[in-house]
Amino acid sequence: MTGWLAGRRALVIGAGSGIGRAVVEAYLAEGARVAVLERDQAKCQALTEARPDVPVVAGDATTAAANEEAVRVAAEAFGGLDVLVHCAGVFDFYRKLSELDSQALDPAFDEIFAVNVKSCLHAARAAVSELSNSGGAVILTESTSAYYPGRGGVLYVASKFAVRGLVTALAAELAPAVRVNAVAPGGTLDTDLRGASALGLAGRRLDSPDRPAELAARTPLNVALSAADHARSYVFLASAGARGITGDVLHSDGGIGSRT
Repeated sequence: MTGWLAGRRALVIGAGSGIGRAVVEAYLAEGARVAVLERDQAKCQALTEARPDVPVVAGDATTAAANEEAVRVAAEAFGGLDVLVHCAGVFDFYRKLSELDSQALDPAFDEIFAVNVKSCLHAARAAVSELSNSGGAVILTESTSAYYPGRGGVLYVASKFAVRGLVTALAAELAPAVRVNAVAPGGTLDTDLRGASALGLAGRRLDSPDRPAELAARTPLNVALSAADHARSYVFLASAGARGITGDVLHSDGGIGSRT
């Protein structure tokens, strides 16, 4: 890919690490101008130092105010907005229903659905006017968890099913002005995806020394995919090459579906 996003103006939600950070780098390499919304102050600082040309908004993506500010900053910096990418997420580390304490269920549900689902709605609501003006695109992040059992716990899987629903509903509602699609990554190397605070998992990362071999063994292609590998799918969906695609999903998962 070379210059696939030349002149495109993008906002990436949850861009401080993992897939979101890789999307920022891939979009810049393809000629886009990129702004970001990130909650973690240290990650915001690191982004600013590494990419001083990228407008960075520090804020909580689960709130309307943070998303509205990020859209405002991006639109003022670039003269509009063409692409919205949502990569914010929180994990439940495969917690089964039988393993959920009844007292933890309500706060865990609220936290996981706020980050994984509600923040998508706030981002899309904040950006829809600018994207309608430009004939732009929304790209959400689903997961293999939304298609195959065992790839997350009951709350995470349910939240990613909800994102599938958002893609379908928003694609129908926002057509023909705005395309809405998703990427459903499989397991990812060196991700900073953390666990839910309400489950006592905030300090736990989805990573381990054996993860490359573990991820490769899951897939027919025998590949352990990085955030940069997944980012290419986000490039395509934001490009003119995907102008006829909406309400759909790219499965960046090494072919795991062929084993079901």
